[in-house]
Amino acid sequence: MISSSPESIEERLEGLSGAAMIETALEACEDSLALVSSFGTESAVLLHMTAEVDANIPIIFLDTGKLFAPTYGYQRRLTEHLGLRNVRTIRPEAKAVDDEDPMSSLWRHDPDCCCAVRKVWPLARALQGFDAWITGRKKFQTTDRGRAKHTEIQDGRVVISPLLQWEKSDLDAYFITHGLPRHPLEDMGYPSVGCFTCTADVHEGDGQRSGRWQGQAKTECGIHRPSLRPAA
Repeated sequence: MISSSPESIEERLEGLSGAAMIETALEACEDSLALVSSFGTESAVLLHMTAEVDANIPIIFLDTGKLFAPTYGYQRRLTEHLGLRNVRTIRPEAKAVDDEDPMSSLWRHDPDCCCAVRKVWPLARALQGFDAWITGRKKFQTTDRGRAKHTEIQDGRVVISPLLQWEKSDLDAYFITHGLPRHPLEDMGYPSVGCFTCTADVHEGDGQRSGRWQGQAKTECGIHRPSLRPAA
């Protein structure tokens, strides 16, 4: 599927981060590069970098159908503010939702399956035809992400994490420097925002993603764990 080999793309990106990594990835992949964004509390940094490189890079926005109302407003505001010209809203297939979650309560008893239906499977479809995709993972967020690499091969595509080594202080400084708007829920105690069913507010000093799937061992939705991915 990849016109340039994954190894050659990884080699070109070695030692890079931030905007330089995005720019080089675009040169390596041409029109086969996408960015996947939740339009969450930290998303504006990577989206701004991407817009500065090329505002036409496809932005895949996964609308699970269970996002907070302010997230939709923030997505529209950021899109306009940054001049993003190719935002693609991807939703779960109606049949998959009807089959797996007819009562809309799957998140209560099988959150992994709920994430698969509403995020993993839709993303797998949305990425068809792309050689590589950009993600906003940072090492400080979770133990799993602490083991991640700047470039990885997943499902035959290159996954690129330009901000992997960034700390929270780096993100905050970037927001200030570039005058980027914050997600409206951040000031309400939500340092990380996902679906309203599985995101809670946190106390000051708690971990960045401690409000996600609170009280469960689950820390990831599954899009970065291909070995756990059910067949679409």
